[in-house]
Amino acid sequence: MHKSKLTSFDELVLTRYHIYNGLFLNLSYTDENNVGHLLPLLNRVAAEGLAKGKDPETIINGFFDEHLKASDSEARLSFMFSAIQYIERQVVLYDSIEDAAFPEMKGFNDGLNISDFLQLAERKAKSEEIAKKLNDFSVRIVFTAHPTQFYPRSVLDIIADLRVLINEDRISEIDRKLHQLGLTSLLNKDKPTPVDEATNIIHYQRSVYYNAIGALYTDLRQELGAAHFDNPNIVKLGFWPGGDRDGNPFVTAETTAQVADELRMSLMKCYYNDIKALSRRLSFKSIESPLEALREKLYSAMFSSEYVLTYGQILEALSEVHRELTDKYHSLFIEDLEAVMDKVRIFKTHFASMDIRQDHSVHIRVMTEVLKHSGHIKNGLDDLKDEELVRILTEEEINLCDFSSESALVQDTIKNIAQLATIQQKNGQEGCERYIISNSEDKYSVLFVLALLRWAGEWQDAIQMDVIPLFETMDGMDNSTDVMNALFALPVYRQHVSQRGDTQTMMLGFSDGTKDGGYLQANWNIFKCKENLTQVCEQQGVRSIFFDGRGGPPARGGGKTHRFYAAQSDQISNNEIQITIQGQTITSTYGTQEQFNYNCRQMIAAGLSNVIYGDENQISDANRTLMEELAQRSFEKYSALKQHPNFIGYLEEKSTLKYYSKANIGSRPAKRGADKKLTLSDLRAISFVGSWSQLKQNVPGYFGIGTALGEMQDNGRLDEYKKLFKEVPVFRALILNSMMSLAKTNFNLTRYMSEDPVYSEFWEILHEEFELTKKMVLDISDYDQLMQEEGLSRASVQARESIVLPLLVIQQYGLIQIQKNDMLKTGYEKLVTRSLYGNINASRNSA
Repeated sequence: MHKSKLTSFDELVLTRYHIYNGLFLNLSYTDENNVGHLLPLLNRVAAEGLAKGKDPETIINGFFDEHLKASDSEARLSFMFSAIQYIERQVVLYDSIEDAAFPEMKGFNDGLNISDFLQLAERKAKSEEIAKKLNDFSVRIVFTAHPTQFYPRSVLDIIADLRVLINEDRISEIDRKLHQLGLTSLLNKDKPTPVDEATNIIHYQRSVYYNAIGALYTDLRQELGAAHFDNPNIVKLGFWPGGDRDGNPFVTAETTAQVADELRMSLMKCYYNDIKALSRRLSFKSIESPLEALREKLYSAMFSSEYVLTYGQILEALSEVHRELTDKYHSLFIEDLEAVMDKVRIFKTHFASMDIRQDHSVHIRVMTEVLKHSGHIKNGLDDLKDEELVRILTEEEINLCDFSSESALVQDTIKNIAQLATIQQKNGQEGCERYIISNSEDKYSVLFVLALLRWAGEWQDAIQMDVIPLFETMDGMDNSTDVMNALFALPVYRQHVSQRGDTQTMMLGFSDGTKDGGYLQANWNIFKCKENLTQVCEQQGVRSIFFDGRGGPPARGGGKTHRFYAAQSDQISNNEIQITIQGQTITSTYGTQEQFNYNCRQMIAAGLSNVIYGDENQISDANRTLMEELAQRSFEKYSALKQHPNFIGYLEEKSTLKYYSKANIGSRPAKRGADKKLTLSDLRAISFVGSWSQLKQNVPGYFGIGTALGEMQDNGRLDEYKKLFKEVPVFRALILNSMMSLAKTNFNLTRYMSEDPVYSEFWEILHEEFELTKKMVLDISDYDQLMQEEGLSRASVQARESIVLPLLVIQQYGLIQIQKNDMLKTGYEKLVTRSLYGNINASRNSA
């Protein structure tokens, strides 16, 4: 990394942080007036203590004995609560400073750039291919119902204000804003409802994404030339809150309808404000009247869920103004009008496309009741042979208008399906046209939904919904080609796909795949699965689209997203990039217009990469064999860990797993099943990955890689994997993303567990694999340190880890006291729960 990059980071981020943090720590917010002064000391004591092998209990007790000698247990607990509150706000301050520096720092980030691609395309005589690709390509960013980092609106406003003030170095106002931050609660008072989660994201859509996407589209048209680029679908927004009912009993049909209305009405507010601003410039006689008429209609539409203004009506009104402006007023300010018209073409009347998602097991329950009610079965679906069940699902008509069930879940599932056509009538077809089935492992996962859409949906013509299987487990991915072949072989389903534009979307779930198969095997299986499914669709003359359930960290498919997509082989369909993003990724990667623009450009460029580098992304049979061997051995190591008798117990007793359900972070339960006994299959990926992150062990992001590479070294084959790292982009991407997990790991924090009477052996297994993996990835990459080529990201990780270190030591201290059944156990449980937020926010992609 060039010195100028590090110097700029130090000046723009670290130096500013130290200055403003000094102001912050000197302000008083709590009864513990000395917390701000003692916090730097606690940070140093914690870092030095862990480095010397001291356990968190010894560190914290020693700190109190030396610096707060008169404190009793309750006073110490109070101090730790206050310390956590300070650290949470230090994270907010650091976020604000780093985000403020982004416009100046983005040029130093490694990555892809559209302009570079265009120049390279000219040199390689591929300009026409690039232009064609850009006009038929899109990036779909889908906001999920997993808000692992959502501040209250008041805190979001403070962060936005701080970014502006920091860039302008307005010290006195920053001081006041920091004081406000210290006195403002960072937590939701109550657990958010699904509607709360939706309105939080809609806030970002209105304040950031509406203008950001509009500006990005305008910029691209100017850069590429309007004659060569006209694709309002280049960036699309998707939406899960209010529609994702997988394991969330709080999402009902009423919730879905309410959120759909809120999306449309919020968009009308954006349009209204744009038309209002436009009217100040287009103050011409024959234009004022149609603009005013449109404003009045938008005003009605933005406050009434029943008043519906269609896309055609809005666009026609603006087109009339465009004609008048061109014919009579010399096209004055026409670029402003066209910018608004472009936004209307992009967002239409839906703002973001709401997806419906439900688990296959729920549809099994629904279908069982429906077929019992219709007299087709007496006991269960096993009453029917395969051929007969398929015939019923694809040929028979069952009217569910009068169907009722004692099960609220079954009744609501059918009620929701019945209202989908109505949502499309109000928001436009794109407003809600995808039904995703979790845990799809056979053809019935799709056929059940298609039948229910036919029996309960109120469609005037063909079913205007894409039915999307989500292959998330290892078994699901292994069965995926058979499932899709079986579906395409059915005339009814093939006809449905034809009606949907001969396009088939399939979702692959990184989160549960990694939980199920381990980091390397899951990612390699997803890669192969995409290649196989691409071939299946091509044989059917169907355009395949892959929707990736990516989270924030590498353990959930995250990491450097553009790098992953640029590494796809030429055997993988590259029609669209579709990803899920969640709480902390929303704020860290797409939280400002500058960040959104930059990262969307990176994604678009990644989509173009196969046009330029398709040949380089091919993987030889020999290299595939190497990948297969490594993934399989890694999988065996991870599987052995999952089968260890202490695996679940370790998470339950030694991590913060049980406290995720107590935190007011999201509306969904921490696990799918209702059984008291915890099973890995029921455990949510967020709480699973997040618990490892809170421990600073990050097991799902690397476990098994070290053992697999170590065995290759023992067999004298390590040079083959060094070559693989240099030559195969997907392998390089996986290793580099795993390095991020390793860089955020700190086993010194839990070293005391090596002497635990129950879990010492298990801890040693984890620690040994971490050390081995770190050694092996450095060996094959020829790096001297983790993330060696990503200096800015590495520096940011180090800064954030340093800020939250005292919080993590306090968290472990609290867990130790809970294990001891301390007389203040309830207080310590609240302390541990409170400690989750700061670490999640600091890590930005921790869960």
